Amino acid sequence: MKKTTSTPDRAPTRTPDRAPTARPPAPAADQPVARSDPSAIAAFLDAAAEAPAPVAGEDRARIVFALDATMSRQPTWDRAAAWQAEMFQEAARVGGLDVQLVYFRGFGECRASKFVRDARTLQALMGKIDCRGGHTQIGKVLSHTIAESRNRKVAALVYVGDAMEERVDDLAAAAGTLSLFGTKAFLFQEGRDPSALAAFEEIARLTKGAHVRFDAAAAETLKGLLRGVAAYATGGMAALEALAARDGSARALIGAMKS
Repeated sequence: MKKTTSTPDRAPTRTPDRAPTARPPAPAADQPVARSDPSAIAAFLDAAAEAPAPVAGEDRARIVFALDATMSRQPTWDRAAAWQAEMFQEAARVGGLDVQLVYFRGFGECRASKFVRDARTLQALMGKIDCRGGHTQIGKVLSHTIAESRNRKVAALVYVGDAMEERVDDLAAAAGTLSLFGTKAFLFQEGRDPSALAAFEEIARLTKGAHVRFDAAAAETLKGLLRGVAAYATGGMAALEALAARDGSARALIGAMKS
């Protein structure tokens, strides 16, 4: 079922108020960098701008939104950049939402933004990110989420990826630790890689979250899943069930959480 573990050597580099300025070495000449589509980012920013303004002292739900940004992931990265807005829009129905972007790529690079609720800040970050070759670093994502949870509650970890190249036992150990903070992991797997499937299921099981698979041909499923996580993070199961009455992806998410 779902296994996870891992707390790699170190947590992701934390980016304060702006996107990272230090860039990793450029890829080899025969490996061109794939750039994120500016129009997809713009679509997200327009929608995110509709999120309610922060209220002083407001208890806002927090989500860590993590993506595999290795070379094969560019198409899904571009879609996620646009569809991340679904989380803000759905959360606006129930309460405020803060989202932190975490991504890994290249040789050991794993970075985290600050928690954002401001479209301009997010634009500065996402506009500088491209996908590069490298191995998965899911353990670092889990370790980082644990560190954030020690600071203040993180309602959910959302992870989108298609592969797993780490020790499942290490990932499972980290997932078990994360569960102690009440953070649920929602793992959305593109494709059918069996190693990823086994690991993602175990992580979801240990954190009482969910693992849902989607195909590139039906990638819009991801949009609905992101909506569902936002509803759950801000309003709990009641909000997710209300969304499920009009959204098939939310119903699938509930089914995965109960399986």
